[in-house]
Amino acid sequence: MGLRSAEQMKYFIKLNALSVLYAFMLFVVIELPLNIYRISRISGLELGKVDTLLFIFKLVLFLLSSIVFIWLTKKYLSGKKSMYFTTILWFPYLILFISLFATWFPITEPADKPAPVTGLIIIGAMIIYPFYIAMISIIASINFKSEAG
Repeated sequence: MGLRSAEQMKYFIKLNALSVLYAFMLFVVIELPLNIYRISRISGLELGKVDTLLFIFKLVLFLLSSIVFIWLTKKYLSGKKSMYFTTILWFPYLILFISLFATWFPITEPADKPAPVTGLIIIGAMIIYPFYIAMISIIASINFKSEAG
């Protein structure tokens, strides 16, 4: 294997690793509202408190992960147009995460089933998510130069 193909393989691994991180972030954001009743039941907290805590957690996760994603994209994937493949590559990993979670932690209590409207929110999030990833890639590819006067 030549030096060029070794570099391509490293880039391919970095591209997929970032896609896994993108998928994992959305997986966490999807699974929290799906399991709000289970979290409330297990933790003993009332539903309103759990809902507030999950909102704060998702907001902090969104802000921190956006900063980390910009940094990772700039550091490992910048300079190549193929970094935009992350807008597609996250989807199979998300399906894998959801399948594994549903297999390992099935809903056994009928009261833990999520509200039907939760599915619509998830569909909306999955439609918007590729645009979020594209924006991260665009921001990461911008070359910020400071002009000293």
